[in-house]
Amino acid sequence: MKPLTAGFILDMMLGDPHSWPHPVKAMGKTIEKTEETLRGRFPATENGEKAAGAVMAAAVPFFWWAVSYGILKAVKKRNKKAGWLLESIMCYQLLAAKSLKDESMKVYDALKHQGLSEGRQAVSMIVGRDTENLTEEGVIKAAVETVAENTSDGVIGPMMFMALGGAPLGFFYKAVNTMDSMVGYRNEKYEFFGKGAARLDDVMNYIPSRLSALSMILASFLLRFRGKDSFRIWVRDRRKHKSPNSAQTESVCAGALGVELAGDGVYFGKVVKKQVIGDNIRKIQLEDIKRANKLMYATAFIFLGAAGLWSKCFGNRTGKRI
Repeated sequence: MKPLTAGFILDMMLGDPHSWPHPVKAMGKTIEKTEETLRGRFPATENGEKAAGAVMAAAVPFFWWAVSYGILKAVKKRNKKAGWLLESIMCYQLLAAKSLKDESMKVYDALKHQGLSEGRQAVSMIVGRDTENLTEEGVIKAAVETVAENTSDGVIGPMMFMALGGAPLGFFYKAVNTMDSMVGYRNEKYEFFGKGAARLDDVMNYIPSRLSALSMILASFLLRFRGKDSFRIWVRDRRKHKSPNSAQTESVCAGALGVELAGDGVYFGKVVKKQVIGDNIRKIQLEDIKRANKLMYATAFIFLGAAGLWSKCFGNRTGKRI
């Protein structure tokens, strides 16, 4: 069994217990410290902040690739089985499928058994928008959108890079993704400093987001969802987002479920205008959170199978492993 496959199985079994140490937390500390250091050494001007942000965007992912590569190489040199186990654990830590399911199902359970107020609180843990005034439909939409969008950067994206370059390349990708989530905002603090991280994240996710969308379309057919609509809405709405990547899987999910997603949202007290994705064939339902998770897992299995086939056909030629 290859490390990526073993890691995926571990993720399905264990998820992400909050009490366990996790590399993403360490990445966050690295990013915070690097930002603090660079802001102290570059001028607080537009060009100075852009330069500092560009240095961080290059340094942090390379640091995490180098550290993970060095540790893994040293362990494999001493014991190949221990190296396989370590890489499997590394792959597991970079995947977020079960965590995504668990957190979105907390929203489902809160709405079903406790009420709207608890549902708003649960969804506030997984989205960046203001949730205190969301309707029940808005809470459900937010949870479904989160599962759909994060199928790409939380599951398929890491898988693709680990398939191409093992766990170390997965760490590189995850560091880019974490940077973007921390500093890639268009606000007063990060308008210029976060630009490098945001642009790098767009580049790194360009191919994974589209492979995720194509895999999700196939999953829609296999699950007997609205397969034809998933493709139709993807073709029509995949560019309805400021990011070139975010609407890829969101549009597929909207079509597969036959609902409207996205639209205006409130962030830090301000209304942000967004285009609607999908057709209002029916009103979104609580069970759509479960359907979105089924779609996410089916997409992951399809991509994992495709990656395994690629490895079997071209692994020896390219020297890459899963």
